[in-house]
Amino acid sequence: MRADHQLRAFEQILSNYDGSLPLHRFLPAYFKQHKQMGSSDRRWATRHIYSFFRLGKALSALSEEERLSIADFLCHDTLSLIVEKNLPELKESITLPLEEKIPIVKTRYPDFDLQEVYPFHANLSDGLEGEAFCTSFFKQPDLFIRVGGEESAAIIAKLEDENIAVKAISDTALALPNGTKLETILKEGSYQVQDLSSQHTGNYFKPNKWDKWWDCCAASGGKTLLLHSLEPVIELLVSDLRESVLLNLDERFRLAGIKKYHKKELDLLQNNDQVLHHYQFDGIILDAPCTGSGTWGRTPEMLTFFEERKINQFASIQKGIVQNIVKYLKPGKPLIYITCSAFTEENEAIVQHMIDTLPLELEKMELIKGYENSADTMFVARLIKKSQD
Repeated sequence: MRADHQLRAFEQILSNYDGSLPLHRFLPAYFKQHKQMGSSDRRWATRHIYSFFRLGKALSALSEEERLSIADFLCHDTLSLIVEKNLPELKESITLPLEEKIPIVKTRYPDFDLQEVYPFHANLSDGLEGEAFCTSFFKQPDLFIRVGGEESAAIIAKLEDENIAVKAISDTALALPNGTKLETILKEGSYQVQDLSSQHTGNYFKPNKWDKWWDCCAASGGKTLLLHSLEPVIELLVSDLRESVLLNLDERFRLAGIKKYHKKELDLLQNNDQVLHHYQFDGIILDAPCTGSGTWGRTPEMLTFFEERKINQFASIQKGIVQNIVKYLKPGKPLIYITCSAFTEENEAIVQHMIDTLPLELEKMELIKGYENSADTMFVARLIKKSQD
C-alpha cells in the first residue's frame, strides 16, 4: 500500500507541473500548499519526479508508472517501493553500475533508445559522444566549488572533519556530493560555488595587470570573480539586463573582497553608445544567454518541456549581442564567448558567424565535455579583434 501512496503523490505532482517554473522552484511551493505531506513523503516525491524526467522522451509509449519504475531503477542504487512492486526481477541488480543497468533495460524493453533521452541529438555540437552524453542524464552532476589555492588544504580538512566526501580536481577546484550544505561549515567568501566546466573557461581569459575588462552578461558575477582570481589588479565593468541579479552580484563581490568595479544595467540588443560612449576594453567576456542545454543534468525537466524553436531564438539573440559589443573591444584584444549549451547553433555556428561578419579571428575554441567529470557541458571560444588598417 505504501508504494501506491507514493505513486499517487508522484502522479499528483506530475499532473500539476507544466514546466513553466524550474522544478527546484515548483516543488517547495507545491509542498507548502500540501502540508499534509511529511518529510519522508516529500523526499520520495522529489526523488520520483526527478527520476521520471531524467528518462526524457525514451519509452514514451509506456505508462507513466512503468516509465517511473524504469527511470528510478536507472537513477538510484537504493531500492524504491515502486521498483520493488513493478520490476521485482530487477531488485538484485539495483546496486549495479549504470553502465550495466542500461543493457538490462534494453533487454527487457527492446524499444529503449538512449538517443530519445535527449530528444535534440541532431543539434549537438561535433565531438559530443552521444551515448555517453545521454547516459549522463541519469546521474545528478556533482557540486563544485572554487577555492584559493593557499586555502585548499584547510578547506578539504574541514570538510573531511564533517564526513563530507570531497575530491580535489585541481589546486582550486573541489568536487562534492550534490546537495551538500556548505553554509554552516565554510566561512562566507572562502569559496565560490562554480561548476567545474565554468571554472575551466578561465583558462581562456589571460588577463594582464591594469587591464580594463567588461563582463557584459554578468548575471551574479561568477565569471568576473574567476577573472579577478586570475588577476586582481584590473578595472572591471559588469553589466546585465536584470537589476535584480546585479544586486545579488554586489553581495557576492562584497564577500569575495572586490570593492572596485563599475556596474551598469544594459540591454545589449540596443545601442549603448550613450552609456559607454567610445570606451574600449582590453577584454570582453560574453557569457551569452542560451538554452542551457549543457546543464539539463541539473534541470532534467527540460528534456521534456524544451521547445526546439528556442534554439534559433537564442542564436539570434547571441548574434545581436555580439554585433553590438565588438566595437567596444580594442584591436588585438580578446572576446571570450561562452555558453552552457550543447547545441551547434549556439556554439560553433555563432563563432563562424563572428568570423564571417565581424573583425574577429578565432584563436581557440573548445567544447567542454562536462559529462566526463560529472559536470555541465559548456562551450568557450577566444577570438581576437583584428587591427584596423
